[in-house]
Amino acid sequence: MAAQRILVVEDDAAIREVLTEILELDGYEVEAASNGEEGLQSLAKRPLPNLILLDLMMPVKDGFAFRSEQLANPQWSKIPVIVLSANANLELRINQMGDQKLPFLKKPVDLDVILGSVKSVLTEALVTT
Repeated sequence: MAAQRILVVEDDAAIREVLTEILELDGYEVEAASNGEEGLQSLAKRPLPNLILLDLMMPVKDGFAFRSEQLANPQWSKIPVIVLSANANLELRINQMGDQKLPFLKKPVDLDVILGSVKSVLTEALVTT
């Protein structure tokens, strides 16, 4: 079975590198983008990721704009998303970004929590497809 693919959309280079490294060490194939525009360009390529880790506050195109465009595309709209943000006040706003409640992890996030959330969301996505 091929490794599951994860798209990390995060503007902080250090966080993006750490996330990429821990996910790859855990057996995932990772593609990283430094803003929402790069993330959308990544989605336009094949194969699609099985999961997106999405920061909200980014330059060029923020996580809200990314999510809006993701939901507008039928091929991308079913890809599960885990939101990462240092601003806990944004949790309510992200849950108005579509038809589902998105998992929200407040930065800084323990790496074991991230890996557990990724496994949980991917397992749930397999069950519901």
